[in-house]
Amino acid sequence: MDTLMSGIDVLISEVGPRDGLQSITSVMPTDAKKAWIAAEAAAGVREVEVGSFVPAKLLPQMADTAEVVSYARTIKGLKVAALVPNFKGAEAAIAAGAHKITLPLSVSETHSLKNLRKTHEEVFEEVRQIVALIKTLPVDRRPQFEGSLSTAFGCTLEGLIPEVTVVKLGERLVALGCDEVGLADTTGYANPAQVKSMIKSIWAAVGRDKLTGIHIHNTRGLGLANVLAALDVGLTTFDSSLGGLGGCPFAPGASGNIVTEDLVFMLDSMGLKTGIDLAALLKVRDIVKAAVPDEMYGFTPDAGVPKGYVQGGQGWGLGAAKMAAE
Repeated sequence: MDTLMSGIDVLISEVGPRDGLQSITSVMPTDAKKAWIAAEAAAGVREVEVGSFVPAKLLPQMADTAEVVSYARTIKGLKVAALVPNFKGAEAAIAAGAHKITLPLSVSETHSLKNLRKTHEEVFEEVRQIVALIKTLPVDRRPQFEGSLSTAFGCTLEGLIPEVTVVKLGERLVALGCDEVGLADTTGYANPAQVKSMIKSIWAAVGRDKLTGIHIHNTRGLGLANVLAALDVGLTTFDSSLGGLGGCPFAPGASGNIVTEDLVFMLDSMGLKTGIDLAALLKVRDIVKAAVPDEMYGFTPDAGVPKGYVQGGQGWGLGAAKMAAE
């Protein structure tokens, strides 16, 4: 596995403030969002998707995204990401100062019409306009632009999506000027074999540098298994949500992001470096619980870490077993 920035092996991108909060009815106060993001950054999280630039009448939970982006930009070392549904959203995200913007292209056109109210061709036109806008900016002000291939592993509205369709849409996004594409299991349909196959196919089509991350849901309990499958073929960036908050409001039955706390524990126990302090991360839950009670879960928070566990043990489980055998 290639080593990432600052000596970490795996980059965990926290998406709770966006994907988590947009999927629940409660509206978290802006100050609580800021406290959440600041606490995660202090715990070592290096990338946070802090919100979505969508009309407040559609998602009142995201009405303060510009303010939250501007605040998050003041946190040293934090990469601030935001989701944009169209050119107008991209303009707002760039004005607010987002380091990274992601536009979702649902490979299921039925889902695209539900989620963005646009056909594929209409989404591609938005991509063209966003790329053109970015090119007008000074190089040091250009955000990273990702085209996310949503519902890539199946859709609750259309069913199975052929892999060749996903690959072709990914090629189109790159050809139009996206810096990279992302894979998103929006509906929680993916299985480990499918994850491996999809990653390899997209890499073969657009190059390894154009796909570095994946957004996985835990709808059917396969979230961490799918992370391991992606790791096994060499992917090193994973989206997750504190307390498993979130899902997709426009994909019926597709709830459940993977839990950031569980992901950090699994990777750390395997001896992989995330740069995140697990004990500090677990304390961040108190901030979120106070604002949106009864919305969170997680196996590591409920069970606690194993007896004798020390974070950063370079493969704690394997190492402990070897010592016991010697």
